[in-house]
Amino acid sequence: MISNSGRIVGAVEIGTGKIAVLVGEIARGRELNIIGVGLAQSHGVMKGEVVDYKAACEATHHALEMAEKKAGARMDAIWLAQTGGHLDGFANEATVNVQSADNTVNQLDIETVCNLAQQKDLPPGRTRIHAIRRPFRLDGRAVPDPEHLTGSRLDVGYWMVHGQESKVSDNIHVVGGYHLEVRELVLSSLAAGSLLTTTEERSHGALVLDIGKGVTDYVLYRDGHVLTTGVLPVGGDHLTNDLAIGLRVTTMQAEMLKLRHGRGTVQTRDKSEKVWLNGDMSFGDRQFPKAAIETITAARTLELLEVVRAQLGAKFAPEHCGAGVFLTGGTSKLPGIEEAAGRVFGLSARRGEAPSWVKDELKDPMFSTVLGIYQFGLRAAHEHPNPVRRKTGLLSGLAKIFS
Repeated sequence: MISNSGRIVGAVEIGTGKIAVLVGEIARGRELNIIGVGLAQSHGVMKGEVVDYKAACEATHHALEMAEKKAGARMDAIWLAQTGGHLDGFANEATVNVQSADNTVNQLDIETVCNLAQQKDLPPGRTRIHAIRRPFRLDGRAVPDPEHLTGSRLDVGYWMVHGQESKVSDNIHVVGGYHLEVRELVLSSLAAGSLLTTTEERSHGALVLDIGKGVTDYVLYRDGHVLTTGVLPVGGDHLTNDLAIGLRVTTMQAEMLKLRHGRGTVQTRDKSEKVWLNGDMSFGDRQFPKAAIETITAARTLELLEVVRAQLGAKFAPEHCGAGVFLTGGTSKLPGIEEAAGRVFGLSARRGEAPSWVKDELKDPMFSTVLGIYQFGLRAAHEHPNPVRRKTGLLSGLAKIFS
Protein backbone atom coordinates (compact mmCIF):
# COMPACT_ATOMS: atom_id res chain seq x y z
CA MET A 1 0.00 0.00 0.00
CA ILE A 2 1.46 3.35 -0.98
CA SER A 3 1.15 5.88 1.79
CA ASN A 4 2.52 8.80 -0.21
CA SER A 5 0.06 10.07 -2.79
CA GLY A 6 1.14 10.79 -6.31
CA ARG A 7 4.16 8.46 -6.42
CA ILE A 8 5.55 7.81 -9.91
CA VAL A 9 6.34 4.11 -10.00
CA GLY A 10 7.86 2.20 -12.90
CA ALA A 11 7.14 -1.42 -13.75
CA VAL A 12 9.87 -3.12 -15.79
CA GLU A 13 10.13 -6.48 -17.51
CA ILE A 14 13.51 -7.43 -18.98
CA GLY A 15 12.51 -10.31 -21.23
CA THR A 16 14.22 -12.44 -23.82
CA GLY A 17 12.28 -10.89 -26.70
CA LYS A 18 11.40 -7.43 -25.45
CA ILE A 19 11.91 -4.85 -22.72
CA ALA A 20 8.61 -3.41 -21.46
CA VAL A 21 8.35 -0.40 -19.17
CA LEU A 22 5.26 1.27 -17.77
CA VAL A 23 5.19 4.48 -15.77
CA GLY A 24 2.30 4.61 -13.33
CA GLU A 25 1.08 7.41 -11.11
CA ILE A 26 -0.35 5.92 -7.93
CA ALA A 27 -2.47 8.09 -5.67
CA ARG A 28 -3.93 7.32 -2.25
CA GLY A 29 -2.44 3.85 -2.37
CA ARG A 30 -5.14 2.43 -4.63
CA GLU A 31 -5.62 4.57 -7.74
CA LEU A 32 -3.40 3.84 -10.73
CA ASN A 33 -3.00 5.85 -13.90
CA ILE A 34 -0.59 4.66 -16.61
CA ILE A 35 1.09 7.79 -17.97
CA GLY A 36 4.01 6.38 -19.98
CA VAL A 37 4.97 3.31 -22.01
CA GLY A 38 8.38 2.19 -23.26
CA LEU A 39 8.98 -0.83 -25.46
CA ALA A 40 12.26 -1.99 -26.98
CA GLN A 41 13.64 -5.12 -28.58
CA SER A 42 15.68 -7.05 -26.05
CA HIS A 43 19.40 -7.68 -26.44
CA GLY A 44 21.84 -9.44 -24.16
CA VAL A 45 19.15 -11.56 -22.50
CA MET A 46 18.76 -15.30 -22.95
CA LYS A 47 16.11 -17.48 -21.31
CA GLY A 48 15.16 -14.53 -19.13
CA GLU A 49 18.70 -14.03 -17.79
CA VAL A 50 21.25 -11.31 -18.56
CA VAL A 51 24.17 -12.75 -20.55
CA ASP A 52 25.56 -9.51 -22.05
CA TYR A 53 25.43 -6.71 -19.52
CA LYS A 54 26.24 -3.86 -21.90
CA ALA A 55 23.69 -4.93 -24.53
CA ALA A 56 21.00 -5.50 -21.89
CA CYS A 57 21.67 -2.04 -20.41
CA GLU A 58 21.41 -0.30 -23.77
CA ALA A 59 18.08 -1.94 -24.60
CA THR A 60 16.62 -1.45 -21.12
CA HIS A 61 17.77 2.16 -20.80
CA HIS A 62 16.25 2.93 -24.21
CA ALA A 63 12.87 1.60 -23.02
CA LEU A 64 13.16 3.47 -19.70
CA GLU A 65 14.01 6.73 -21.46
CA MET A 66 11.13 6.28 -23.90
CA ALA A 67 8.65 5.63 -21.06
CA GLU A 68 9.76 8.67 -19.03
CA LYS A 69 9.68 10.88 -22.10
CA LYS A 70 6.09 9.86 -22.87
CA ALA A 71 5.11 10.27 -19.22
CA GLY A 72 6.76 13.66 -18.95
CA ALA A 73 7.96 12.66 -15.52
CA ARG A 74 10.89 11.00 -13.78
CA MET A 75 10.17 7.72 -12.02
CA ASP A 76 10.66 7.69 -8.25
CA ALA A 77 11.46 3.98 -8.16
CA ILE A 78 11.09 0.68 -10.00
CA TRP A 79 9.32 -2.59 -9.48
CA LEU A 80 11.19 -5.23 -11.49
CA ALA A 81 9.80 -8.51 -12.84
CA GLN A 82 11.81 -11.66 -12.17
CA THR A 83 12.00 -14.77 -14.31
CA GLY A 84 14.57 -17.35 -15.40
CA GLY A 85 15.37 -20.99 -14.83
CA HIS A 86 17.45 -20.15 -11.74
CA LEU A 87 14.25 -19.41 -9.77
CA ASP A 88 12.89 -22.10 -7.47
CA GLY A 89 10.41 -22.46 -4.65
CA PHE A 90 9.45 -24.58 -1.66
CA ALA A 91 6.66 -24.75 0.91
CA ASN A 92 7.37 -24.17 4.60
CA GLU A 93 4.95 -24.29 7.55
CA ALA A 94 4.98 -23.44 11.23
CA THR A 95 2.72 -24.01 14.24
CA VAL A 96 2.37 -22.14 17.54
CA ASN A 97 0.20 -22.64 20.58
CA VAL A 98 -2.12 -19.72 21.30
CA GLN A 99 -0.68 -17.97 24.35
CA SER A 100 -3.63 -16.16 25.96
CA ALA A 101 -5.38 -17.72 28.92
CA ASP A 102 -8.74 -17.65 27.13
CA ASN A 103 -7.26 -19.06 23.87
CA THR A 104 -8.03 -15.89 21.91
CA VAL A 105 -5.60 -15.31 19.06
CA ASN A 106 -3.81 -11.96 19.19
CA GLN A 107 -1.42 -10.12 16.87
CA LEU A 108 1.64 -11.49 18.66
CA ASP A 109 0.53 -15.08 17.94
CA ILE A 110 0.09 -14.18 14.27
CA GLU A 111 3.47 -12.45 13.97
CA THR A 112 5.21 -15.32 15.76
CA VAL A 113 3.83 -18.07 13.52
CA CYS A 114 4.47 -16.03 10.38
CA ASN A 115 8.06 -15.34 11.36
CA LEU A 116 8.68 -18.99 12.19
CA ALA A 117 7.23 -20.11 8.85
CA GLN A 118 9.65 -17.82 7.00
CA GLN A 119 12.82 -18.69 8.89
CA LYS A 120 14.09 -21.58 6.81
CA ASP A 121 17.61 -20.84 5.62
CA LEU A 122 18.46 -20.77 1.92
CA PRO A 123 21.51 -22.44 0.40
CA PRO A 124 24.59 -20.22 -0.10
CA GLY A 125 24.30 -17.92 -3.09
CA ARG A 126 20.49 -17.86 -3.03
CA THR A 127 18.25 -14.90 -2.20
CA ARG A 128 14.57 -14.68 -1.37
CA ILE A 129 12.23 -13.14 -3.92
CA HIS A 130 8.84 -13.80 -2.33
CA ALA A 131 7.30 -15.29 0.77
CA ILE A 132 3.70 -15.92 -0.27
CA ARG A 133 1.40 -16.64 2.65
CA ARG A 134 -1.17 -19.39 2.46
CA PRO A 135 -4.33 -19.49 4.62
CA PHE A 136 -4.07 -19.59 8.39
CA ARG A 137 -5.46 -22.68 10.11
CA LEU A 138 -6.85 -22.51 13.60
CA ASP A 139 -7.27 -25.94 15.15
CA GLY A 140 -7.24 -27.38 11.64
CA ARG A 141 -9.85 -25.11 10.06
CA ALA A 142 -8.88 -22.52 7.44
CA VAL A 143 -9.48 -18.91 8.49
CA PRO A 144 -8.62 -15.76 6.52
CA ASP A 145 -7.82 -13.72 9.64
CA PRO A 146 -7.43 -15.53 12.97
CA GLU A 147 -7.14 -12.45 15.19
CA HIS A 148 -9.76 -12.41 18.01
CA LEU A 149 -10.88 -15.96 17.16
CA THR A 150 -10.68 -18.72 19.77
CA GLY A 151 -8.49 -21.81 19.39
CA SER A 152 -5.47 -23.57 20.80
CA ARG A 153 -3.21 -24.15 17.78
CA LEU A 154 -2.39 -21.73 14.97
CA ASP A 155 -0.74 -22.89 11.72
CA VAL A 156 0.40 -21.05 8.62
CA GLY A 157 2.35 -21.96 5.50
CA TYR A 158 4.36 -19.97 2.96
CA TRP A 159 5.42 -20.61 -0.61
CA MET A 160 9.01 -19.37 -0.64
CA VAL A 161 10.45 -18.27 -3.98
CA HIS A 162 14.20 -17.80 -4.24
CA GLY A 163 16.76 -17.19 -6.96
CA GLN A 164 20.46 -17.20 -7.67
CA GLU A 165 21.83 -14.08 -6.04
CA SER A 166 24.20 -13.20 -8.89
CA LYS A 167 21.48 -13.42 -11.54
CA VAL A 168 19.05 -11.35 -9.49
CA SER A 169 21.80 -8.82 -8.91
CA ASP A 170 22.47 -8.62 -12.67
CA ASN A 171 18.87 -7.55 -13.29
CA ILE A 172 18.99 -4.95 -10.55
CA HIS A 173 22.26 -3.50 -11.83
CA VAL A 174 20.87 -3.15 -15.36
CA VAL A 175 18.17 -0.82 -14.05
CA GLY A 176 20.52 0.78 -11.53
CA GLY A 177 22.74 1.86 -14.40
CA TYR A 178 19.93 4.25 -15.38
CA HIS A 179 20.17 5.78 -11.88
CA LEU A 180 16.87 4.32 -10.72
CA GLU A 181 16.39 2.36 -7.52
CA VAL A 182 14.75 -1.06 -7.63
CA ARG A 183 12.42 -1.04 -4.64
CA GLU A 184 10.88 -4.47 -5.07
CA LEU A 185 11.01 -7.61 -7.17
CA VAL A 186 7.88 -9.37 -8.43
CA LEU A 187 7.80 -12.87 -9.84
CA SER A 188 6.58 -12.67 -13.44
CA SER A 189 4.07 -15.49 -13.01
CA LEU A 190 2.50 -13.82 -9.96
CA ALA A 191 2.22 -10.54 -11.83
CA ALA A 192 0.48 -12.12 -14.83
CA GLY A 193 -1.73 -14.30 -12.63
CA SER A 194 -2.82 -11.35 -10.53
CA LEU A 195 -3.81 -9.38 -13.63
CA LEU A 196 -5.63 -12.11 -15.57
CA THR A 197 -7.59 -13.91 -12.85
CA THR A 198 -10.28 -12.68 -10.50
CA THR A 199 -10.64 -13.47 -6.82
CA GLU A 200 -13.49 -15.84 -7.68
CA GLU A 201 -11.46 -17.63 -10.37
CA ARG A 202 -8.54 -18.10 -7.98
CA SER A 203 -10.92 -19.48 -5.37
CA HIS A 204 -12.13 -22.10 -7.87
CA GLY A 205 -8.54 -22.93 -8.81
CA ALA A 206 -6.69 -21.67 -11.89
CA LEU A 207 -3.49 -22.29 -13.83
CA VAL A 208 -1.84 -19.31 -15.53
CA LEU A 209 0.83 -19.89 -18.18
CA ASP A 210 2.90 -16.95 -19.41
CA ILE A 211 4.66 -18.25 -22.52
CA GLY A 212 7.28 -15.80 -23.69
CA LYS A 213 10.07 -16.06 -26.21
CA GLY A 214 12.63 -17.73 -23.97
CA VAL A 215 10.80 -18.98 -20.88
CA THR A 216 7.42 -20.14 -19.66
CA ASP A 217 6.32 -18.87 -16.25
CA TYR A 218 3.44 -20.52 -14.44
CA VAL A 219 1.41 -20.14 -11.26
CA LEU A 220 -1.17 -22.57 -9.93
CA TYR A 221 -3.89 -21.30 -7.60
CA ARG A 222 -5.96 -23.49 -5.31
CA ASP A 223 -8.71 -22.29 -2.97
CA GLY A 224 -7.78 -18.70 -3.72
CA HIS A 225 -4.10 -18.97 -2.86
CA VAL A 226 -0.84 -19.70 -4.64
CA LEU A 227 -0.09 -23.42 -4.45
CA THR A 228 3.07 -23.40 -6.56
CA THR A 229 5.00 -21.37 -9.12
CA GLY A 230 7.72 -22.21 -11.59
CA VAL A 231 9.78 -21.18 -14.61
CA LEU A 232 10.78 -23.41 -17.51
CA PRO A 233 13.61 -22.36 -19.87
CA VAL A 234 11.51 -23.06 -22.96
CA GLY A 235 9.24 -20.70 -24.88
CA GLY A 236 8.34 -19.47 -28.33
CA ASP A 237 11.92 -19.69 -29.60
CA HIS A 238 11.63 -23.46 -29.08
CA LEU A 239 9.13 -23.50 -31.94
CA THR A 240 11.21 -21.13 -34.05
CA ASN A 241 14.39 -23.16 -33.69
CA ASP A 242 12.66 -26.39 -34.73
CA LEU A 243 11.16 -24.68 -37.75
CA ALA A 244 14.60 -23.40 -38.75
CA ILE A 245 16.06 -26.90 -38.52
CA GLY A 246 13.11 -28.70 -40.10
CA LEU A 247 12.70 -26.32 -43.03
CA ARG A 248 16.39 -25.42 -43.40
CA VAL A 249 15.86 -21.69 -43.11
CA THR A 250 17.41 -18.98 -40.98
CA THR A 251 16.09 -18.23 -37.51
CA MET A 252 14.69 -14.92 -38.74
CA GLN A 253 12.88 -16.64 -41.60
CA ALA A 254 11.59 -19.33 -39.26
CA GLU A 255 10.21 -16.70 -36.89
CA MET A 256 8.40 -15.04 -39.78
CA LEU A 257 6.87 -18.36 -40.90
CA LYS A 258 5.82 -19.15 -37.32
CA LEU A 259 4.07 -15.82 -36.92
CA ARG A 260 2.30 -16.07 -40.27
CA HIS A 261 1.43 -19.76 -40.51
CA GLY A 262 2.27 -21.51 -37.23
CA ARG A 263 -0.43 -23.18 -35.14
CA GLY A 264 -0.73 -24.92 -31.80
CA THR A 265 -2.77 -27.65 -33.49
CA VAL A 266 -2.70 -28.94 -37.05
CA GLN A 267 -5.57 -27.59 -39.12
CA THR A 268 -4.42 -27.94 -42.75
CA ARG A 269 -5.33 -31.35 -44.21
CA ASP A 270 -4.26 -30.72 -47.79
CA LYS A 271 -0.56 -31.61 -47.83
CA SER A 272 -0.17 -30.01 -51.25
CA GLU A 273 -1.14 -26.55 -49.98
CA LYS A 274 1.93 -24.33 -49.87
CA VAL A 275 2.88 -20.88 -48.63
CA TRP A 276 5.62 -18.52 -49.76
CA LEU A 277 8.56 -17.58 -47.58
CA ASN A 278 8.45 -13.90 -48.56
CA GLY A 279 5.69 -13.76 -51.14
CA ASP A 280 7.43 -11.08 -53.19
CA MET A 281 9.03 -13.38 -55.80
CA SER A 282 12.45 -12.02 -54.80
CA PHE A 283 15.67 -14.00 -55.12
CA GLY A 284 15.61 -16.87 -52.63
CA ASP A 285 11.86 -16.75 -52.15
CA ARG A 286 10.42 -20.26 -52.06
CA GLN A 287 7.43 -22.28 -50.99
CA PHE A 288 6.84 -24.61 -48.06
CA PRO A 289 4.00 -27.04 -47.30
CA LYS A 290 1.66 -25.29 -44.88
CA ALA A 291 0.90 -28.60 -43.17
CA ALA A 292 4.61 -29.10 -42.45
CA ILE A 293 4.82 -25.74 -40.67
CA GLU A 294 1.74 -26.53 -38.59
CA THR A 295 2.99 -30.02 -37.78
CA ILE A 296 6.29 -28.71 -36.41
CA THR A 297 4.80 -25.86 -34.35
CA ALA A 298 1.97 -28.05 -33.04
CA ALA A 299 4.40 -30.78 -31.94
CA ARG A 300 6.64 -28.32 -30.12
CA THR A 301 3.65 -26.57 -28.52
CA LEU A 302 2.35 -29.88 -27.24
CA GLU A 303 5.79 -30.76 -25.92
CA LEU A 304 6.12 -27.45 -24.08
CA LEU A 305 2.71 -27.84 -22.42
CA GLU A 306 3.43 -31.43 -21.45
CA VAL A 307 6.68 -30.34 -19.80
CA VAL A 308 4.69 -27.83 -17.70
CA ARG A 309 2.22 -30.51 -16.66
CA ALA A 310 5.05 -32.89 -15.75
CA GLN A 311 6.71 -30.14 -13.72
CA LEU A 312 3.49 -29.55 -11.78
CA GLY A 313 3.23 -33.27 -11.02
CA ALA A 314 0.75 -34.28 -8.33
CA LYS A 315 0.12 -30.63 -7.39
CA PHE A 316 -2.02 -30.27 -10.49
CA ALA A 317 -5.45 -31.88 -10.27
CA PRO A 318 -8.16 -30.93 -12.79
CA GLU A 319 -10.87 -31.27 -10.15
CA HIS A 320 -9.18 -28.50 -8.11
CA CYS A 321 -8.74 -26.18 -11.10
CA GLY A 322 -12.31 -25.22 -11.87
CA ALA A 323 -11.54 -21.90 -13.54
CA GLY A 324 -9.32 -23.62 -16.11
CA VAL A 325 -6.12 -22.57 -17.85
CA PHE A 326 -5.26 -18.95 -18.70
CA LEU A 327 -2.67 -18.30 -21.41
CA THR A 328 -0.67 -15.13 -21.92
CA GLY A 329 2.67 -13.95 -23.27
CA GLY A 330 3.63 -13.50 -26.92
CA THR A 331 3.36 -17.20 -27.76
CA SER A 332 -0.23 -17.29 -26.50
CA LYS A 333 -1.18 -15.54 -29.75
CA LEU A 334 -0.43 -18.74 -31.66
CA PRO A 335 -3.72 -19.92 -33.21
CA GLY A 336 -4.91 -23.22 -31.78
CA ILE A 337 -2.81 -23.04 -28.62
CA GLU A 338 -5.93 -22.93 -26.45
CA GLU A 339 -7.09 -26.23 -27.94
CA ALA A 340 -3.66 -27.77 -27.35
CA ALA A 341 -3.65 -26.64 -23.71
CA GLY A 342 -7.15 -28.02 -23.23
CA ARG A 343 -5.99 -31.42 -24.44
CA VAL A 344 -2.91 -31.53 -22.22
CA PHE A 345 -4.54 -30.33 -19.00
CA GLY A 346 -8.02 -31.73 -19.55
CA LEU A 347 -9.59 -28.35 -18.82
CA SER A 348 -11.03 -25.38 -20.63
CA ALA A 349 -8.21 -23.10 -21.77
CA ARG A 350 -8.37 -19.55 -23.05
CA ARG A 351 -6.21 -16.53 -23.58
CA GLY A 352 -6.28 -14.34 -20.52
CA GLU A 353 -7.97 -10.98 -20.88
CA ALA A 354 -6.82 -7.82 -19.16
CA PRO A 355 -9.42 -6.22 -16.85
CA SER A 356 -11.60 -3.34 -18.00
CA TRP A 357 -9.44 -0.64 -16.42
CA VAL A 358 -6.60 -1.43 -18.85
CA LYS A 359 -6.49 0.83 -21.92
CA ASP A 360 -6.99 -0.86 -25.27
CA GLU A 361 -3.45 -0.18 -26.43
CA LEU A 362 -2.11 -2.11 -23.41
CA LYS A 363 -4.33 -5.19 -23.69
CA ASP A 364 -1.82 -7.08 -25.83
CA PRO A 365 -0.46 -10.13 -23.92
CA MET A 366 3.04 -8.62 -24.10
CA PHE A 367 2.00 -6.19 -21.36
CA SER A 368 0.48 -8.76 -18.98
CA THR A 369 3.54 -8.94 -16.73
CA VAL A 370 4.25 -5.22 -16.36
CA LEU A 371 0.59 -4.40 -15.82
CA GLY A 372 0.34 -7.28 -13.38
CA ILE A 373 3.17 -5.86 -11.29
CA TYR A 374 0.89 -2.98 -10.33
CA GLN A 375 -2.12 -5.25 -9.86
CA PHE A 376 -0.15 -7.64 -7.66
CA GLY A 377 1.25 -4.88 -5.50
CA LEU A 378 -2.04 -3.09 -4.96
CA ARG A 379 -3.95 -6.32 -4.32
CA ALA A 380 -1.32 -7.68 -1.92
CA ALA A 381 -1.29 -4.41 0.01
CA HIS A 382 -5.10 -4.47 0.28
CA GLU A 383 -5.27 -8.12 1.37
CA HIS A 384 -2.25 -8.00 3.70
CA PRO A 385 -1.91 -4.40 4.90
CA ASN A 386 0.50 -5.34 7.71
CA PRO A 387 2.89 -7.91 6.24
CA VAL A 388 5.57 -9.47 8.38
CA ARG A 389 8.90 -8.15 7.19
CA ARG A 390 11.32 -10.60 5.60
CA LYS A 391 14.84 -10.67 6.98
CA THR A 392 17.68 -12.09 4.94
CA GLY A 393 19.04 -11.98 1.41
CA LEU A 394 20.33 -9.56 -1.16
CA LEU A 395 17.08 -7.61 -1.16
CA SER A 396 16.72 -7.13 2.59
CA GLY A 397 17.78 -3.51 2.30
CA LEU A 398 15.36 -2.55 -0.45
CA ALA A 399 12.66 -0.19 0.76
CA LYS A 400 9.11 -1.14 -0.13
CA ILE A 401 6.81 1.10 -2.09
CA PHE A 402 3.68 -0.73 -1.07
CA SER A 403 4.07 -0.41 2.70
